[in-house]
Amino acid sequence: MRREILLTYLLANFLLVSCSDETTIFIDEQRQSIVEENDPITLSGSVTFENAGVLDISIDQNFSGKRVSKALEEPAGNYPMTMIGQVLPPTFGPVTSLTAAHVYVEDDFAYVAYNTAGEDYSGAIDIVDVTDPNNPKITSRLVYTNADINSLQYHQGFLYAVGGLDATASFTASSNSFITKIPVFNGVMDTNAGIIYGFQPGDNATDIVVEKNEAFVTSGKNGSVTIYDTKDLTIKKEEAYTDLRSLALFDNRLALLDADLGIRILDDNLKPKMEIPVDSDFGLYTKRTVDFDGDKIIVAEGAKGAGVYSYDSGTLLQYIPIITDPLQPPTGDIVNNAVAINGEMVLMANGGAGLSISNDEGDTKKPYGVIQLGGSINYVQTKGDYAFAASGQEGLQILKLNRLSLSLAAQCATLPDYKGSAKLVVNRGENAGFSGAKSFNSISVEGSLILCGSWTVRNDLDIKDDALMEMNGSLSVGSNKKEKEIKVEKGATLRIEGNLIIYGDLDLEDNSTLEFIGNNSVVNIFGEVKMGDNVNVVGNFTDVRNKL
Repeated sequence: MRREILLTYLLANFLLVSCSDETTIFIDEQRQSIVEENDPITLSGSVTFENAGVLDISIDQNFSGKRVSKALEEPAGNYPMTMIGQVLPPTFGPVTSLTAAHVYVEDDFAYVAYNTAGEDYSGAIDIVDVTDPNNPKITSRLVYTNADINSLQYHQGFLYAVGGLDATASFTASSNSFITKIPVFNGVMDTNAGIIYGFQPGDNATDIVVEKNEAFVTSGKNGSVTIYDTKDLTIKKEEAYTDLRSLALFDNRLALLDADLGIRILDDNLKPKMEIPVDSDFGLYTKRTVDFDGDKIIVAEGAKGAGVYSYDSGTLLQYIPIITDPLQPPTGDIVNNAVAINGEMVLMANGGAGLSISNDEGDTKKPYGVIQLGGSINYVQTKGDYAFAASGQEGLQILKLNRLSLSLAAQCATLPDYKGSAKLVVNRGENAGFSGAKSFNSISVEGSLILCGSWTVRNDLDIKDDALMEMNGSLSVGSNKKEKEIKVEKGATLRIEGNLIIYGDLDLEDNSTLEFIGNNSVVNIFGEVKMGDNVNVVGNFTDVRNKL
């Protein structure tokens, strides 16, 4: 069940109308149209810096005893955030009420999904270049005049998006719920390279996760969880459910949020493993999400806030309540739609109640305040020092978190001695920390690692894309007889408080960061320093050989 758009055969299947850089593609069999816009001058009109600047955070009196709003600055434990800019929703003809529903960020681009509230179908997709988050640029846009786009993910050169359309107005759509696969080249969606569609039961496809060569998709009322082959969107496996809102995949485990039951855990072949009942009203046709957080599962439970559950026992560990801005009463539904975690910071997308912050204190997450943003916050994702909020009719709002670079000494005091392998590997999603004095053969970091003490590495040290490594003490890599390198890959961060010696090269790839903490750090590089684009080298340090 798929529909392939091959624009080289326009006369057989399509009517193509072109005007400048804007192209309208009418798909006769489905009676749906797509408006494509790639002109940078036209697209730049949707980027605004009108609300850029320091953000206030209102502290809810129920949790702090205060009734104030203050601009947070530098004190440890506070959140000195700034608004970088906004991407406003597209408009085209009668399509004037699109709302930003979802955002997915990978490498240098943010992918934004738009839909329309109510019974009408219309939506859009934006690709935003955030190589320099301070200067976001829309590189490509598609407007669907009769289809919602509810969620999306980029994977290996293609954008996979899911949503809903009116199947009764289509000759070929077998259901309202669909998935589409769109080729993307350098941040531009290319309809001329061919778009394909797949369909599954349900009134609206709600969420998608792409893993290797499979796309996992959920759909709502009378829908299913369906596994598609990413090559051609043929269905590999499908199981029916009554009302699925979201899914998350971690370590071959699939968590489904079923509005009629709660959390369902399946294996990657859709075989049921366990159920965790959730006693909440998820509403009708509303966005709610589920995600893994280590050995916990976090569920957006609407008016109740966010529920935190033990994966092992299914026990409810905590509700993180929705807090409201006492100075700006909510104008829409007060419901939690999604949660994002960045270190000890928990961000909650609470619809009309805005974007709130809670402190992750280990066993509990303590509410703190509400960031003063406009719009109804439907979804939030963080990457490094930035947060991306899908904010309804306010579009995509880009925030800089301005996390404080504090000394690592306090963290070091509680770390265990390292007693593991000479090949230290920290996988994606893992947070590891050790103290001591050890010699390694190699270090590879895909998640987060902090080392406190004295460390040597005989071979290479590799910090993978978007990973974080912090070091307090001394770190030496390679030897002059056997030169090795430290590689800090795209978007990754190496943070040093102490002495760093590299008997070889330092490779800082695009958008990576080398940060020195305090005033006494020393770096001594015997080889070459290779720098990609938009590399940040920050802090106070002594550069022995003047390589930086």
